[in-house]
Amino acid sequence: HAISLVPAPASMEQSEEAFTFTADTAIVFQKGNADAEATALFLAETLRSSMGYPLPVSARTASTTNAVVLEIETSTELGAEGYRLVTNKEWVVIEAHTAAGLFYGVQTLRQLLPAAVFSKEVVKDTEWRVPGVRIEDKPRFGWRGLLVDPARHFFPKETIMKMMDVMALHKMNRLQLHLTDDQGWRIEIKKYPKLTEVGAWRKETLVGHLTGKEEQYDGTPHGGFYSQDDIRELVAYGAARHITLVPEIEMPGHAQAAIAAYPELGNVSEPLPVLTKWGVNPNIFNPAESTILFLQDVLAEVVELFPGEYVHIGGDEAVKEQWESSEAVQKRMQELGVKDETAMQAYFIARMNTFLKEKGKKLIGWDEILDGGLGKDATVMAWRSVEKGLEAARAGNDVIMAPTKYTYLDYYQGKVKDEPLAIGGFLPLKKVYEFNPMLEELSLEETAHVLGTQGQLWSEYIPTPEHLEYMAFPRACALAEVAWTPQEQRNYDDFLERLKTDLVRLDALGVNYRPLNK
Repeated sequence: HAISLVPAPASMEQSEEAFTFTADTAIVFQKGNADAEATALFLAETLRSSMGYPLPVSARTASTTNAVVLEIETSTELGAEGYRLVTNKEWVVIEAHTAAGLFYGVQTLRQLLPAAVFSKEVVKDTEWRVPGVRIEDKPRFGWRGLLVDPARHFFPKETIMKMMDVMALHKMNRLQLHLTDDQGWRIEIKKYPKLTEVGAWRKETLVGHLTGKEEQYDGTPHGGFYSQDDIRELVAYGAARHITLVPEIEMPGHAQAAIAAYPELGNVSEPLPVLTKWGVNPNIFNPAESTILFLQDVLAEVVELFPGEYVHIGGDEAVKEQWESSEAVQKRMQELGVKDETAMQAYFIARMNTFLKEKGKKLIGWDEILDGGLGKDATVMAWRSVEKGLEAARAGNDVIMAPTKYTYLDYYQGKVKDEPLAIGGFLPLKKVYEFNPMLEELSLEETAHVLGTQGQLWSEYIPTPEHLEYMAFPRACALAEVAWTPQEQRNYDDFLERLKTDLVRLDALGVNYRPLNK
């Protein structure tokens, strides 16, 4: 079969030296290397279900043949996530400098095999042949991400795990979980149980778009949350697939579910419900010292659960009208010598930045955190435009390119009449593929600040796991190649050809992707 790797590797040469798995094939690793051993066990487990072969795992000896060999090498030329994969009739050798690199080599090996290898049941009468290749490969960007939003519509942890399986296959390595918003609070915080007791449930949900006409609601309560044990399980599942989970706790806007649970965090006297419709909302956290300390208590529990280096604090769409009309907020601004509400938000974010630094973490926020000044050690997620990414990099901040125009996977993929209801916008597969996160206008020094790119799956109009998969794939496959493959080697027609085979893999994995010919 033709070789159809997604994302395409940095370099590949083909040979006649194919390797075929048999009932006697072993998986061997470099003796004494725990990373190589863990990757070997992962590979054996994923192949056994479809091949039905025993695939014993052991340390490599001098006489090893008919095997897949996993080796960690001391040379750093392949970088932190690169690998080399070479096949001949005797074996497949995968070498890398790190466990992540070995793991990506293993994903490539899985894609080199017939797509039936992704089946959950044993597939009979298949020749498990790996074509003769020499591949040297490493990613273009370190941050290759997706955002899933369980705040608007809650997704069970199994949905998140399946998403990580498909991400790992395409060498994506960051999953941002948008855990809190006006419509729901989705993470258990031991110190403040009402955040989930009250904040995780809304009484009903808006039907269709906000049109200005009479609003219709479904009358069905919606909610759910991840316990701290659920989060630990998701983090471990991600870690085994070299995916770092990035928690997002929104502040100071998108706060109504938290304010519904603890009204003293807000700016108004009357109690608020968990919001039942979408859109930007004026109910934001007040910037009192007690609120800042409350949110730092929340972050203190969050950082214990998520070992990754980044914590996302949102920072977007914080409407300041309640601050403008609040005597308490205006008084506090005077006391702090803060000149306006934008500067007040900058102060709020700076306090979180200092707190997270003390915990050994890095703060990320949406590009509004640039407004009013930002510490150089914070990372910006540029969503409003590519230009915002340019602005952040020029200011000396690290940036992740996530502009609506190319990465908002909640946008329509085709004609509105042919697609399920979506939030709006239009982002076909080809446009995602054409995105180049590295801006030509940047100097060499500034380009070092571009960490990578991320696709966003906001869930206002994504009510089910099946719908989530339909919006994510195959567009996320295109973004995976944007993030991994060298720019000069990307070609859309070639990608489409390879994608046809990739979709057969997704079929075997039971993914509800959007068909290409729709």
